[in-house]
Amino acid sequence: MLIGRDKERQILTDALQEEYSQFIAVYGRRRVGKTFLIRESYDYTFDFQFTGAAKLTARKQLVRFRRTLKEHGLNDTPELTNWGDAFGELKRLIIGLPIGKKKVVFLDELPWMDAPRSGFLSELESFWNGWASARKDIVFIVCGSSTSWMVKKIVKNKGGLHNRLSHRISLKPFSLGLCEQLARSRGLILSRKQLLEAYMVFGGVPYYWSLLQKGASITQEIDRLIFSSDGEMNDEFEMLYASLFKKPEPYIRVIELLAKKKMGMTRLELLAAGRFEDNGSFSDILKDLEWCGFIRSYSMMGFKTKSDIYQLTDHYTLFYYEFIDGQRQGANYWKTMLGTPKYYTWCGLAFERVCLWHIDQIKKRLGISGILTNEYAWRCNCNADKKQRGVQIDLLIERSDGIIDICEMKYCKDPYVITTDYGRELRRKRDMLIDVTGTKSAVHTVMITTEGVAHNEEWGEIQAEVTLSDLFEL
Repeated sequence: MLIGRDKERQILTDALQEEYSQFIAVYGRRRVGKTFLIRESYDYTFDFQFTGAAKLTARKQLVRFRRTLKEHGLNDTPELTNWGDAFGELKRLIIGLPIGKKKVVFLDELPWMDAPRSGFLSELESFWNGWASARKDIVFIVCGSSTSWMVKKIVKNKGGLHNRLSHRISLKPFSLGLCEQLARSRGLILSRKQLLEAYMVFGGVPYYWSLLQKGASITQEIDRLIFSSDGEMNDEFEMLYASLFKKPEPYIRVIELLAKKKMGMTRLELLAAGRFEDNGSFSDILKDLEWCGFIRSYSMMGFKTKSDIYQLTDHYTLFYYEFIDGQRQGANYWKTMLGTPKYYTWCGLAFERVCLWHIDQIKKRLGISGILTNEYAWRCNCNADKKQRGVQIDLLIERSDGIIDICEMKYCKDPYVITTDYGRELRRKRDMLIDVTGTKSAVHTVMITTEGVAHNEEWGEIQAEVTLSDLFEL
């Protein structure tokens, strides 16, 4: 059953009713459900469907393409020597289909078809620009997990495919609320705290959630899937990056560096720490990782330079570097970690990442969904002369209605108690933000917690609360 994706599914199904031929690109990170969405939207019925295979030569891809043409009824297909021949035969197949209905053509894992010096992309351009777009009866869908390739070669193509797409669908991971729906649809009985724990490990990647089995706890499932030698996710980290990038080593190096820095690093810091060359290739690495959803770029409040900080936000990658990093600990490792200081430190950091993925839900709870906002992090180094300690704020919401929300995110087992010392720290953060930035906006403190905030004498220090249940809103 297809969970969520209502807008994306509507685009795909509406294409069947459009007057002219439609060219649709669907892209997103590995395991996010792109192929499933397309198949469900068209009830698994295509006039032609072909899936590229990883790391095959152009000749072998063409052998597979010819075999697929025959499976779709073009039995007299000759041997294909190049992609021009292949698309020529695809045209012949389409011409032979019944008149009066849309012909749905689906090319999956498109980046894998683009072998070096194969001429694939130019023939794809010719197929659409010179033939399919001149008809009224074709729905042409292309899809790929290599998000960077899809964005550069299709979505932002500067050649023959520039502005040729009818629709682009960037498929994002699920929110907590959609993961809850997916779990229920699979018969999983889990509390929201357990769902949060799963989200902090798997993120909102539907495929990972589809591996969870009924009758087991999240702790058992993490051990089974990740730490068992035969677990389905035992080698997921290696497969994840190798499947997306032809040369994954520099990408992984960037990820390794960012995994050690909670707030992220500037481009210059990454260049120095990783000993990268300062050129366009390094810029492409950062763009590719951001397009694939592994990192985010954000601005520090008070700085004019945009996208100056890069931060690792992929939940599974963060979990990998915290607890695995190439060393397998045994099938029951996760059980032994529960309740340890390392576990609770990770919970605190992972919960902050969950909050960063749910800005819309936080804004909804604050009643500012319709207000224009900018989200920042902010830090101020210590000042020995003024005897000031440094300040670090992981999430600021700057609102167009003249308010800045300082969001404090706390993972806790019970309602969070604001102690006298912590209340003093909240005031210090607020005062330093006003003093250093010179903002004229009102500055509010917002607590985002798993179990709410205890209403003691310090509770009045905060202006609003957001709880775990609020993050589950759709």
